Parts: sequence; C-alpha cells; structure tokens
Amino acid sequence: MKTFNSVEEAFKWWLDNIYRNLPPDQKKGRLVTAWRDFTHKRGISEKRMVEILGEFGDVEVKTIVNFTPK
Repeated sequence: MKTFNSVEEAFKWWLDNIYRNLPPDQKKGRLVTAWRDFTHKRGISEKRMVEILGEFGDVEVKTIVNFTPK
C-alpha cells in the first residue's frame, strides 16, 4: 500500500509508475486523454482520477478536517 497526500499526487505516481509501463494497446482512449489532460494541465477532475486509479487497484480517499473552536 502506498499513501499520498492528495489524489493528484497519487495520480502522478500512477502515471510515472503504472501508465508508463502499460502496453501500447492499453494506452488508448480515456487513459491517454487523462494523461494528456493531467500532463498539459488542461484540467482533470478528482473524480476521473479516482475512477482510473480504481481500475488498477483499491483506492480509499479520506478527507480530514481538524477544527478547534476558540
């Protein structure tokens, strides 16, 4: 299991370590579009990144908010 501070960080790791090693026939359609959108900062939603990550492993996203009243 790997832990990341954000979905974007996890997706970048996925691009560098998983996507890069996929066979060319899998680097088509929505995966290449997601790579292009992320790499060229065209905009990719967190939801889309999580969906793609979920195709290649288990993903659990937690949001933690700490609030201390005055």
